[in-house]
Amino acid sequence: MTCGICTLSFLFPFLSRRNKDRKIQEWSKRILKIFNIELVVQGAGLLHHTPHLIASNHVSWLDIHVINAFQPIRFVAKSEVAGWPIFGWMAKQLGTVFIRRDSARHARQVVGQMAEVLKTESICIFPEGTSTAGVTVLPFKPNLFESAILAQVPVFPLAIQYLSKVTGERSESPAFIGDMGLLESMSNIIKNRSLMVKITILNPYLSDAQSTPDRKNLANDCQDAIAKSLKAA
Repeated sequence: MTCGICTLSFLFPFLSRRNKDRKIQEWSKRILKIFNIELVVQGAGLLHHTPHLIASNHVSWLDIHVINAFQPIRFVAKSEVAGWPIFGWMAKQLGTVFIRRDSARHARQVVGQMAEVLKTESICIFPEGTSTAGVTVLPFKPNLFESAILAQVPVFPLAIQYLSKVTGERSESPAFIGDMGLLESMSNIIKNRSLMVKITILNPYLSDAQSTPDRKNLANDCQDAIAKSLKAA
């Protein structure tokens, strides 16, 4: 964390977008190494080099670092994250877009902001709105999918799973749920030194008027694709 803070404070302001992404990826890989988490990626070849929206299920605060270790991207996170010690400040420096879950007006403003960003950069969202134990996928909230329709970019569902390297079964050690605090979550992960995280990129949905009539259909399609992927694993 000290290395990350120093990089964000003294180096990031002078780096190009490409070099920033490289530093983000290096730092995220370092975090996974510290926690002894192996990263496995399936379907990486499906992703476009042009801007796109990724919609992922959400299990842990680690999800962001897992995805950044694979491919650095901008995120949308709940506003509470901004207040987290250290990690909240770091998220701000990394260009995270924060959204107030209790404000429909703010959500509409964020959609417009996301659509502008999607003209040049890709974004990842966690449309469940909260993290889960990873057993099932909660209904996807459709609001933020409107940004992809406005920007006319493809939407890629992403399924994320934390597994035991010993048994191959799903592990709840990284799950960040209920009233759990960040330090408690870190402690649970540190106690389990045989974790693997698998992310699976699924076939995209093209967000244009012809193939995606509305944001609700787009959200439901992504939710169903991820749920089927987790069930088949």
